[in-house]
Amino acid sequence: MIHLKWSESETIKKVTCVHTKAEKYIVDHKLTPGNMYEVKNETEEFYFIIDNSGKVGGYYKDYFKEA
Repeated sequence: MIHLKWSESETIKKVTCVHTKAEKYIVDHKLTPGNMYEVKNETEEFYFIIDNSGKVGGYYKDYFKEA
């Protein structure tokens, strides 16, 4: 249950949201293009960031560019 402590963990890096044009999911409620987000964990396909709701969420890497 390590994911329960991600919001308190050290930031790995920062990424900037470049778009919210999702093919399958609605992400424009949680991400804002141009905003910088703190990456708390990362996999090959996803960044786990603190989104606009203040909680950790997992998003495809193609929504972001590394700062």
